[in-house]
Amino acid sequence: MATEDSASRPAGESTRPHAPDRRDRFADRLATARMHNFVGREKEVELFRRALMGGPSAPSVIVLHGPGGIGKSALLQRYAVEASGAGRPVVTVDIRTTHPSPTAFAQAAAGALAQDDCVLLVDGFERCRDMEEWVRNRFLPRLPTGALVVFAGRVPPDPLWRADLGWSDLMEVVPLAELDWKHAEALLAGQGVDPAAHSELLGFAGGNPLALRLAAEVAAHGSTDGALWAPSRTVVEQLLSHLVGELPSPAHRRALEICGHALDTTEDLLRVVLPDEDATELFAWLRQLPFVRSGRFGVYPHDVIRDSLDSDFRWRDPERYMAMHRALRRHLVERIRTAPEHEALRATGAYNYIISRAPWIRKFHGSRDEGGAYEDTARPEDAAELVQMAREIEGEQGAAVVEYWLGRQPEAFKVHRRHSSNELLGFMVWLRVESPDEATRRADPVTAEAWDAVSALAPPRQGEHIGVARFMVHRHTPHRPSRAWDLVHMRIIFELLRVRHCAWSCVVMADPGFWAPLMSYMDMFLLPGRSGRVPGLFCHDWRAVRVDEWADGIDTRLLGGPPEKPAEGPRGAGAALTREEADAAVRDALRNWLDRDALAVSPLLRFRIIESSAGPDAVTALQEVLDKAVQRLRANPRTSHLHSVLTSTFQSSSTQEAAARRLNMAFSTYRRHLARGIDEVRERVWLWETQGHVPD
Repeated sequence: MATEDSASRPAGESTRPHAPDRRDRFADRLATARMHNFVGREKEVELFRRALMGGPSAPSVIVLHGPGGIGKSALLQRYAVEASGAGRPVVTVDIRTTHPSPTAFAQAAAGALAQDDCVLLVDGFERCRDMEEWVRNRFLPRLPTGALVVFAGRVPPDPLWRADLGWSDLMEVVPLAELDWKHAEALLAGQGVDPAAHSELLGFAGGNPLALRLAAEVAAHGSTDGALWAPSRTVVEQLLSHLVGELPSPAHRRALEICGHALDTTEDLLRVVLPDEDATELFAWLRQLPFVRSGRFGVYPHDVIRDSLDSDFRWRDPERYMAMHRALRRHLVERIRTAPEHEALRATGAYNYIISRAPWIRKFHGSRDEGGAYEDTARPEDAAELVQMAREIEGEQGAAVVEYWLGRQPEAFKVHRRHSSNELLGFMVWLRVESPDEATRRADPVTAEAWDAVSALAPPRQGEHIGVARFMVHRHTPHRPSRAWDLVHMRIIFELLRVRHCAWSCVVMADPGFWAPLMSYMDMFLLPGRSGRVPGLFCHDWRAVRVDEWADGIDTRLLGGPPEKPAEGPRGAGAALTREEADAAVRDALRNWLDRDALAVSPLLRFRIIESSAGPDAVTALQEVLDKAVQRLRANPRTSHLHSVLTSTFQSSSTQEAAARRLNMAFSTYRRHLARGIDEVRERVWLWETQGHVPD
């Protein structure tokens, strides 16, 4: 389809003097409206104006590229107005409505060949990939010297343009990015959106002009009334239809669904989640999509496309969505628990991302318009600034506590710096507390109170500690979400999933009412009856609810809304076994060695040595621990005879009398050896549990 602007009408063409051309009047109104509603793109407009003026360094060909909805067509329309205003004829070609063949293209662009100073604007240029060489080598050289050409498409031009020394001087390639926050807000304001709704709409649409306009249209016909705004299904469907389009196969759809859910997607991740598909081919396909970017850690879509893909998948097929999510989660949790620390931290960020995809959780995370931040180890030279920052936010008492812990556990301090300037934004402290001494109780009554409170419910055992997120101090955003606070969330999850021998985790919050929904989502309950020193203390007993069970619970809550009310108490409070309870549980487990259903409710499943080796099957892990404990008896000459007594008794269905006869023992001797063998196993299992690992 080709059109010529009114500025290119032949001079001899006349209009009726008493009946003005209504098409011209409407075109003028369209041009005025487009100029009025156009926002941003100052650099791109300035480049075009420079090209219109000509000159030695001005480009003769401009190539705009970017994903659908990014504003390529709107910018071409602005270029048309600029060119007409400069008195230059304009020819537009839209390949989306023109057959992509040399003959059709030449016919549509014929007007540019006949006018020396014509401006040729070509939209949908990605459809010309098969004839790009013809355009470059056959068509463009035929244009008059004064012509200016602008191509706009979803993908960058063929690298052969750059390889040609002539075109490298004449051509300017411009990747179109999303609008910045200032211009995105200006677009919403121009659409009549209430400024109070800007933040939520920008949180969804980012700087994508199409998404902003669609969201603005929905917001203009409704009201948030304080409720969480979310894009309508119509908005999501329109975006996906326009930005993504048809997909080659179900396997490609599944790969794109993973890419829309994960923080970063790699070939390895596709191989883990889609083991029956060609991960290499699918990853190569993802990389070439115009709305997918390549980063340091993999590929990822533009935010609005990512959110639309994830929202649509969650709504369309919640069962398959959860299956995909769980496969990702298991992979990431395994990386957190086993990879080197720097890799585990990256996996923690990815895990925190996928469990935060529910729209209501966004209010607890930093805004996309903030500058990025990163976690760093506190340096000795940071100490004075950390104390001063605590003084500004927490007062003199808080500053004194920070100074105390800097001396006792400096490794517990994690600072947050701004990417662009290395400015110190804030810090957090994750303490390992093992029975606070009197000095700690005097210096930090809050930590002492946390220890006393959880110990009253289920005291830590020998070799265990409690983890306390004691301070979360940020100068610019005290006690409210930010990109730096996102790093706090990441570090807490890292400590919860990676650290060994942690009986309880405790998070001290200055504004528990605000954070309670997120804490409940993370299965942390608000401890009641505080003395007043601790505004809010959220806790979790890791012996009562193991990591796998905890992660499964979060997965289940992911598809729901925010918790209606905070959790009021621990699940399985007091479930950490005492020595007496553990001894009784070992005896019962030996009796039920062959009965998996009975073992499935054994209190021993709360042991951390079972959790650390269980994987998806805790019962099998318990059987293996029992078997190792019994096998150790055979390795020691002092106890080797006890091995046969236990195996004959508990690994068969015969009675004790029958076992004694088979062992050729008097029944009293058999009973004495049996009791001693059970005691040996009890002692060994308890030792392994308190040490936190089972020897190989």
